[in-house]
Amino acid sequence: MTQSIAIISDIHSNSIALEAVLKDISARDIKLIVNLGDSLFGPIDPVGTARLLMNNTDVINIMGNCDQILLKEESDSATYKFVKPFINDEIKQWIRSFKTTWEFENILFCHGTPFSNEQYLLEEVNEMGVQYKNQQQLSMELEEVPHHYIFCGHSHVFRTIYLPSGKLIVNSGSVGLPAYDDEAPFPHVMESNSPYADYVIAHKTEDGNWSIEHIMIHYDWDKASSIAEDNGRRDYAFAIKTGRALRE
Repeated sequence: MTQSIAIISDIHSNSIALEAVLKDISARDIKLIVNLGDSLFGPIDPVGTARLLMNNTDVINIMGNCDQILLKEESDSATYKFVKPFINDEIKQWIRSFKTTWEFENILFCHGTPFSNEQYLLEEVNEMGVQYKNQQQLSMELEEVPHHYIFCGHSHVFRTIYLPSGKLIVNSGSVGLPAYDDEAPFPHVMESNSPYADYVIAHKTEDGNWSIEHIMIHYDWDKASSIAEDNGRRDYAFAIKTGRALRE
């Protein structure tokens, strides 16, 4: 029997998108799900999102940078101020159980990079905006990583890069927030340009390698967008509905 792993990431409290993705994963009879983090940090349904993940014993959760923020006692972030009151002791203990990274055979799963959940692996940000790293830079940065396959999230934009060394880097995209803007380390936007919920399936082949399948799921993004709008977040509402960042 061929083994398959579903990789999800960056749900950002969008339980409506998560339900659609989990339904699709179940229909494919995939038993192992790796969640690369940033699950509850968003203005839609943090508690519903937590329940869906906590009640699913097939999910391995990795600590995202926004998950880590929710363990702090205070933050200036507007999203933090919305979500934090919903984080009871049970949910807090669940977040604390998240793994920094996770290894399976020749695969490494991480949120941002193998070394940090706050940095992009495939992209770099400078005064000019977002640029993709070249193969030489990626090969140097990952030289000490022995795994042949590296799955990451964080940037919300799905992409697969094959390096001359034979390593394969896969960004699974975002389940619940297909675009956003950020001020650090320089002002920039990340955009998938599609409202679909994105995730990845890794299928183990008979020769021991892994085939990669990017999946785009239609769901009721108008409903999710309306909830974000009702909660005072036009930026989330626009991104969820269009896959693009709101430019005022």
